[in-house]
Amino acid sequence: MDAYEHKRAHALELANQRRKNSKLAFFVHWAKIMIVSLALFVVIRAFGVEAYKIASGSMEHTLFEGDFLLINKLVYGAGIPGSGRKLPALHPPRRGDVIVFTYPVDPRLNYVKRIVGIPGDTLEMRNALLIRNGQPVNEDYIQRTPSEADEPDEDFRWQKAYLVGRAKISDYTPSRNNWGPLVVPSHDYFVLGDNRDNSSDSRYWGFVADSLVRGQPIVVYYSYAPETGDRLDWLTHLRWKRFGEIVH
Repeated sequence: MDAYEHKRAHALELANQRRKNSKLAFFVHWAKIMIVSLALFVVIRAFGVEAYKIASGSMEHTLFEGDFLLINKLVYGAGIPGSGRKLPALHPPRRGDVIVFTYPVDPRLNYVKRIVGIPGDTLEMRNALLIRNGQPVNEDYIQRTPSEADEPDEDFRWQKAYLVGRAKISDYTPSRNNWGPLVVPSHDYFVLGDNRDNSSDSRYWGFVADSLVRGQPIVVYYSYAPETGDRLDWLTHLRWKRFGEIVH
């Protein structure tokens, strides 16, 4: 009998040990999945695709306040965290590209605008008409909603350092719709908002350095109308037609 009880106790001990090992193996398995998933998320967010929310109407009617975008960070070369360097780009930013970039005036913020001038371009605006390298630019994507008179503004004075051609520094009085001509320096870009009369852009604070460009919006994955005053507007005022819209 003693031998039987001994064998029975030994069997129970082995069964308990197997259950413990099984639970431990289950925990280790899921821990590995979570760690790998988290690592993939960090890598994809750092080097591949990132989400971005439109917080103003400066790009209407291309992008609206309340749009949520997915940004392709690889296209211009994703930044390598902590190094100040970038991965090789698929191609450099081009005229007409909509880009997300770090705001030069406040690095804590990200802005989204459209590139209208690349390094070496000569830009000017006459009576709200954009002229690039001596040729008028057809901007069929812009919205014009002037809310105030087009008057000279001290914010435009930075442009004096980049004036060329017929412009004279002594009597240069730039305004929202009349400025330049000026040349875009190397490694810089000139950006404007599509909502041309209601946009804080390169006209006011200058060029966007290549190092500040974060990526290119590719699609609107979610959108709602935030101006309704409803605390649940993110759920009750959805713009269904904008879901999945490609950014041009």
